Amino acid sequence: MKHYVSLLCLFLLTSCMKDFEVPDALDQTETDIVKYIADNNLNTQRSNSGLYYIIEEEGTGDSPATDSNVTVAYKRYLLDGTVFDQSSSSGISFNLSQVIPGWTEGLTYFKEGGKGKLIIPSHLAYGPNGTSGIPGGAVLVFDISLLKVL
Repeated sequence: MKHYVSLLCLFLLTSCMKDFEVPDALDQTETDIVKYIADNNLNTQRSNSGLYYIIEEEGTGDSPATDSNVTVAYKRYLLDGTVFDQSSSSGISFNLSQVIPGWTEGLTYFKEGGKGKLIIPSHLAYGPNGTSGIPGGAVLVFDISLLKVL
């Protein structure tokens, strides 16, 4: 009987705590992104995954597939403007299947020669744990130029 009373108390306690739950991390990420877009007066498109992108220059070449080799020039920064990585103007080459999901998806919206911006929520980047120099839960912003689809 003692165990049933303990279980009942535990159930009641956890039921009452629902009013004190912390907001979902994805909801906060979305809120942060929407605020960034509004504060910077950006005209973005949103994919079903939650990735935001802006195509500033269409480009005239091929669009890459999710497993294409590409050459991209980029600047990568946080929502607060802190730059933590940047390529040279000649870019870097890599396979889209070997990068964060936000890049794999986002670059497929561009054509060779295209330029724009990707706003990548943390679940499509480095998640809640982050990586060296990038805090957990961070939204990443990329200014990109898709130089070549190989």
